Amino acid sequence: MADVVFTAVQKRYGAVEIIPGLDLAIPDGSFTVLVGPSGCGKSTLLRMIAGLEEVSGGSIHIGGDDVTTRDPSQRGIAMVFQSYALYPHMSVADNIGFGLKLSGMPKAEIAARVKDAADTLQLTHLLDRKPKQLSGGQRQRVAIGRAIVRKPKVFLFDEPLSNLDAALRAQMRVELAELHSRIGATMVYVTHDQVEAMTMADRIVVLNGGRIEQAGAPMELYRKPATPFVAGFIGSPKMNFVTGPEAEKLGGELVGVRPEHLRIDETGPWTATIRHVEHLGAETLIHADAEAIGPITIKAEGDVPLASGKSIRIGFKPEDLHRFVGGRRQE
Repeated sequence: MADVVFTAVQKRYGAVEIIPGLDLAIPDGSFTVLVGPSGCGKSTLLRMIAGLEEVSGGSIHIGGDDVTTRDPSQRGIAMVFQSYALYPHMSVADNIGFGLKLSGMPKAEIAARVKDAADTLQLTHLLDRKPKQLSGGQRQRVAIGRAIVRKPKVFLFDEPLSNLDAALRAQMRVELAELHSRIGATMVYVTHDQVEAMTMADRIVVLNGGRIEQAGAPMELYRKPATPFVAGFIGSPKMNFVTGPEAEKLGGELVGVRPEHLRIDETGPWTATIRHVEHLGAETLIHADAEAIGPITIKAEGDVPLASGKSIRIGFKPEDLHRFVGGRRQE
């Protein structure tokens, strides 16, 4: 295991600057998720850790060693991609151990490592099968097993669940989090899905335009987003924002309130007309147009019997408001 430290790291493609100068420390043994919209630089950062992208400026250290100019094979990392990239003619066991075979490792050691990885990933009963006989989730576990057997200092994951359906993604989120708990390795995971970030990470780094907006524990970012960008990106459904005179009355240039912190309240300050209601069973999402602030979403518990066109009043607790002045959170 090892920490990963970026110091004044830059990335340019000709005159185009992708990463303008980034400082970041990824703790040893952490499950750190790099999250942000497309083009924010998260995959570029991951590829620079791996040595698949050259660093235009600054340095990267893994476990205290400067790896800025080292080849990928010399960095002590293993990477799991969105594509499984399994050899269709090989068994699961051969796929997992193929990299070790190429390195010239003795057969007995390869067999032992493959068995350990298979036990960890619950693949032991599948070792003789070919990839075409596996489900998408099982194939992804094989790809992860191929990384585990290398016993790397750092695991890198580049949107590995993107090709799975919703149910499998949810299952694999749990399995990856449990895997991290079992092996305690440093894991760096890239995704654009903030739900993946919130459910798996012990540390989230939110990126925007190649810059770090905020880094911290998932619930820290949820409860105290440093900027409007983080406030709008973390949380599902997205935070509601209030601007103009209404925001000023509430003590900010911009004021945010999460859908789950709003409630239908006959004494509430905002009047709204319901546009659409999503009945999800355990919860109900109410999309409405509020007279003072515009479109707004309310997340209510249970199945709330409301219909489009109905007029409602909306309330909230002052302590649930997020006030921003000059683009920064105000306590």
